Amino acid sequence: MQPDLVCFNPACRARFGITEVLYNCTTCGGLLEAAYDFSGINASELKTTWRERRMSNDPLCQSGVWRYRELFPFLAPEDEHNIITLREGNTPLLKAPRAAEYGGLAEITFKHQGFNPTGSFKDNGMTAGAAQARRLGMKRVACVSTGNTSASMAAYASAGGLEPLIFIPNGNISYGKLAQALEYGAKTFQVEANFDQILALVRVLAERLGIYLLNSINPFRIEGQKSIVIEMMDQLDWQVPDWIVLPGGNLGNVSAFGKGLREMYKLGFIDRLPRLGVVQAAGSSPFYEYMLDGGKTPFHAQQHPETLATAIKIGDPVSWPKAQFEIETTNGVVERADEQEIADAKAVIGACGIGCEPASAATLAGIRKLTAAGVIHRNASVVAILTGNVLKDPDYIYRYHTGELKAPDNSPIRATFGNKPVLVPNDADRIAELIS
Repeated sequence: MQPDLVCFNPACRARFGITEVLYNCTTCGGLLEAAYDFSGINASELKTTWRERRMSNDPLCQSGVWRYRELFPFLAPEDEHNIITLREGNTPLLKAPRAAEYGGLAEITFKHQGFNPTGSFKDNGMTAGAAQARRLGMKRVACVSTGNTSASMAAYASAGGLEPLIFIPNGNISYGKLAQALEYGAKTFQVEANFDQILALVRVLAERLGIYLLNSINPFRIEGQKSIVIEMMDQLDWQVPDWIVLPGGNLGNVSAFGKGLREMYKLGFIDRLPRLGVVQAAGSSPFYEYMLDGGKTPFHAQQHPETLATAIKIGDPVSWPKAQFEIETTNGVVERADEQEIADAKAVIGACGIGCEPASAATLAGIRKLTAAGVIHRNASVVAILTGNVLKDPDYIYRYHTGELKAPDNSPIRATFGNKPVLVPNDADRIAELIS
C-alpha cells in the first residue's frame, strides 16, 4: 500500500494522494497527516540498522533525521535524490544538575535542538518539507515566521535551489533569527499584522501563485519532526522516560512527538508511552486556556498574544486538534509560565553551561510549577526539549542580566540570577582586589 495523506478528523478520515498539494482536508477542512503501511517493519532489526548507520559516511545516514527514514517513508527510493540535508538532527542529551534542583527534580535531561545547523528544531521538519517541495517540482517555498522557521526554511531552500519567501510580523522578531534568513538569501516581507493574520494572507498567496507552504500545517514538516523523539529513544537505549516536556507555540512539535511515540509503541520499539507536557507563555496561551476544562468548550484563538519568547508567540495555533489528541492519549498536561518565570529559568539553564533561547526555557519554568503542584514527582525521569540556540536572541540575554529587561506590558523583569558586567579602571591592583 502506498503512503497517503489522511484527514486527522476521526469523523472524516478522507484519504488523498501523497503527492497532492494539500494542507487541509478538502472534505471537512481538518488537518492532514501522512499514513503508511508498516506491516514489514521489524523493530529489532531496525534498531541495529540505525546504530550501524551512525558509522556510515552516506549523507542520509549522517542525518539525524533521514537515518530513521523507515518510520516516515513518504519518499519512494527513487525520490530520495530530492532530499536536502545539512546533517540536521544528531542533537545531544545533556544532564543539568543545577537545573534539576531548580525544577524540583532529582535529575533532568535536556535534548538540545539548538545544536541543529540553523540552531533550532525546525531543521528536523524542514529537511522533510523541503524534500517534498522538490519532489513536487515546486520552485518557490514560503513560511510565516517569528524567527526560527524562517531561518531554517531559508537555509534548506537555498541549499536545494528553491526560492525562499519569508513573511514576518513587523517589529516582532529577534534580529538574531532575522539575520539568518537574510544571510541565507531569503526574500523577506515585513507585514503590519500578527502571525496568525499573516498566515491567512500567505495561504491565499500560496494558492494563487503556486508557492509551497512550509509552516507546521504542512504534514511533511510534522513527519520530519518525529525524528526528534525517535532519536531521543535511540539515545536512551529505548528506555522510555516518565515525561517529555516541551514548549508550545503552533503545537507542531507535540503533534509530531505524539505521532512518533504512538507509532513506535505500536511497532514494538518502546514498551509504553511517556506523558507529554506542553508549556506555553502566559501571554500567549490559548491551548492552555482551552485544556483547562479538558477541551470541553470550543477552542478560542487569542487575538493579541504577547510574550518576549517570540518563538511561541502564537495566538491561533493550527495544530491544536492534533496536540489535544496527543495530550489526552499520553495522559499529559498543559501548563503556562509568565515572563519572569521564563526569564529566570533561562538564566538557570545558562548557568548550567548549556543556554537556550527564551521559548526553550518555558520547559524548565513549567516543570518547576508542575513539580511544586505534585503533578511531576521529584524522582520522575524527565526529558525537557530545548528548542533553540542561546544566540537566537542575544538582546534578551543582555537586558536580563543588566536589569533592563521589560515584559510586553512594560513592567520590569527582575534579574533574579543577574550577571551584570563590572566596569573597572585600567588598574591591575584594583582589578585583582575586585576579583579577590
